[in-house]
Amino acid sequence: MPESIKTCGLALLALAIAGVAPAAAEDYPTRPITIVTPFAAGSATDTAARLVGKYLQEGLGQPVVIENREGAGGMLAAETVAHANPDGYTLLLTSNSTHSAAPGLFKRVPYDPIKDFTPIARIGSFPSFIAVTNDLPVKSMAELVDYAKANPGKVTAGYGNSTGRITVEVFKRRLNLDIVPVAYRSNPAAVTDLMAGHVQMGVPDFSTGLPLLKAGKIRPLAMLTKARDQTLPDLPTLDGTVMPGYDLLAWTGMFGPAGVSKEVVDKLAAPIEKSARERRSARALP
Repeated sequence: MPESIKTCGLALLALAIAGVAPAAAEDYPTRPITIVTPFAAGSATDTAARLVGKYLQEGLGQPVVIENREGAGGMLAAETVAHANPDGYTLLLTSNSTHSAAPGLFKRVPYDPIKDFTPIARIGSFPSFIAVTNDLPVKSMAELVDYAKANPGKVTAGYGNSTGRITVEVFKRRLNLDIVPVAYRSNPAAVTDLMAGHVQMGVPDFSTGLPLLKAGKIRPLAMLTKARDQTLPDLPTLDGTVMPGYDLLAWTGMFGPAGVSKEVVDKLAAPIEKSARERRSARALP
């Protein structure tokens, strides 16, 4: 092929691509959008994904499918989206578990939390608290510490996310306690076993724990945040009881694979941010 014809052909191809890309972004979306979440149905991220999905569907006029891919501390879901086509049709609604905690908790993380994703919108934050089963004869963090010291190896602590895992390990090591951590694939399962008495201690988030707390099925002992929460103003904090300086507040956010165009990000961010504002206002979700 003559060089001039080849050069002309490449130039026309480049112009064609340049002309198609903006049009595709302008028409987005033209088919259903999938939101992948790293934890099970009923978890805080799942609940947030379903509310955000509702706003996306209303704002963009396309169905939104929620896909729960639990396991490996949320990394299965994150890896799925990291390798997806960056066309805006596969999104990740996740938390600090996959993007802040995973690199410090696991030897191998199959994605780069920064380079492999396009940030779209912050959803919000969700507080958690330490709770015990009603059968455990303790009513404060100090009593829990005393009980654990008097009964080495007999207190089991269930967790289903990085917030719970970190809190249980710090609690155990800082206070030199012989308690037994029990890992679950998601927080709803951990909280269900706490309610049933299969584990004695847990770290529910508000989404999974508040209904059980209000029903009197678990006993709350302390917030993880340094400040008390207005939802439970009488509940003390770890910082103010047995772990001075402890302050942990999980977050949720929406990401796409690396390379999602600004036009698509802007279209997604508008209804997501609207949902976050309304949820914060109503405190329907953390």
